[in-house]
This record gives sequence, structure tokens and C-alpha cells, in this order.
Amino acid sequence: MIVPKSVTSPTNNQQTKGLRVPAKTPHSPYTFAIRCNLLTQMKIPKIKGIIDRRILINYQIDKEVLENYLPKPFKPKLVNGKGIAGICLIRLKEIRPKGLPKQIGISSENGAHRIAVEWTENGKLKEGVYIPRRDTSSKLNSLAGGTIFPGIHHLANFKVNEKDGNYEVGFISDDKTSLLIKAKETNSWNTESVFENLECVSEFFENGSIGYSPDKNDFDGLELKAYNWKVSLLEVENVKSSFFENESIFPKGSVKFDNALLMKDIEHEWIGLKEIKTAPNTV
Repeated sequence: MIVPKSVTSPTNNQQTKGLRVPAKTPHSPYTFAIRCNLLTQMKIPKIKGIIDRRILINYQIDKEVLENYLPKPFKPKLVNGKGIAGICLIRLKEIRPKGLPKQIGISSENGAHRIAVEWTENGKLKEGVYIPRRDTSSKLNSLAGGTIFPGIHHLANFKVNEKDGNYEVGFISDDKTSLLIKAKETNSWNTESVFENLECVSEFFENGSIGYSPDKNDFDGLELKAYNWKVSLLEVENVKSSFFENESIFPKGSVKFDNALLMKDIEHEWIGLKEIKTAPNTV
């Protein structure tokens, strides 16, 4: 595991260099009420916006560990015998119901812990990602968790510094879950990756554009439709994840960093999917 430098989490009143997210608290109770009302109206089939920046941090994980962790009906999708999991650090802007003007859209920094999975649906093998956890810089997204994007959204302080192809992104959440990555753009491929090359890993994640998050009694689904799918490589100097370093879930030696990818300025839609019912317990 690559060991990063320490993280300093900004307070609500600090202006972090390079941070391009809106203030967590709207300027007035009236504005807050308007935006909350907008959020509650946005659980619709299609949501549109811009992926301003998306970093995919990917690990290779022993399949037995993921088999024990994943709920039914999900099973780990394997690449050369290894499961694939990681964190998506995504800055969204102009998020709004499709057909409405971008001026009313909402922007935020977000983190999603993801595991590549397969499952059978109506007799057909499907693929996508299982998302056990989401974090967000937006108080509105946190309060309205499950309204726009499925699942509980933990409110987090994000630190973002981006300049000249260098990226330092981290967060500390309300329950002290933390993440930090320091990386730079590169053309060099990690020869220790389970993927053969950039084209292979790009195709893997483009095909796995469906995500499911746990709800009380089922798994809520969302599909990412990118109008211009394009990824590039990041060379990672430091990466640290409290989730994937939790040895009660991922025993020591079961997790290894694989690669990191970058996406920028991607116009896209989020499409709501029919939920998957939780498999009943059997005795």
C-alpha cells in the first residue's frame, strides 16, 4: 500500500486552493428551501450534467474476500482471477433533470466506493458495480440522500488541489472515513496491473456503467450514459483509503493498488433503473 502524506481537512469557512465546489450552506433559508424542493423533484428517469473531473482509483482484490463481502445476488467480476474495486472521485456540475436549463443545476464533489460485479437478471448475465458507500461535499445531497443518486450520502470535507496535470484530492467524512490520492497525468502503464493495457481497462469500466446501491429492502440502480467516453492514465504517488485498508473487511495482503484513471469534461446522463430486490434469507 502506498503511504501518503497527512491530510488536513478544511473547515466549512476555509477556502482550499483549487477547490471548485459550491458552499455547503446556501446563502439564505429561502435559497435552501428552493434547492431542497428541486432535489426532491429530481428522482426521475433521466438526470443530465457535466462530469468536470472523474478519478477512478482501482485495486485488485482476492476474489474470496469479495465473495464474502458482497450481498446476493452480486458476485465479483474477475480479471485474471482477481476482483476489481476502488473509489470514484467525481466533480459534477450542472446536475438537473433532463430538459431543464443548466443554470438551475447543482454542483458538488463526490466519492463512491465501488466493486465490479456480475449478477443474473431474467436469465441473463449482467455486469456493473456495487456501491456500498457514497460521500459528498453537498449538504443538500446529504440531506436528500437517495433522491437523486441511490443510497445514503455521508457529508464530507473535500480537499482538492489541481494544477498543470497534477491532482491531489482527499476527503474526511462525518464518520471519519477518509481518502487521499496524489497523482499526475502520464502515458506510462503500470506493468503490474491485471489489465493488459489502457484500452482493456477503459472497456472494462465503460461496460460496467450500471451501479447499484443498498436501500432498506432492495438495491437502487443507476446507469451512467457518457456522450463522449474517454479515459487517460494517472501515475499515483500516494494513495490511502480507510475503507480498503480496513483489515476487518479486507485482510492484510488481500488488496493491491492496480491503476488510476482520469476523465474530464464529460457530458452525460444518469438514468434510473428498476430496483433489484434483496435476496431472502434461507435457513
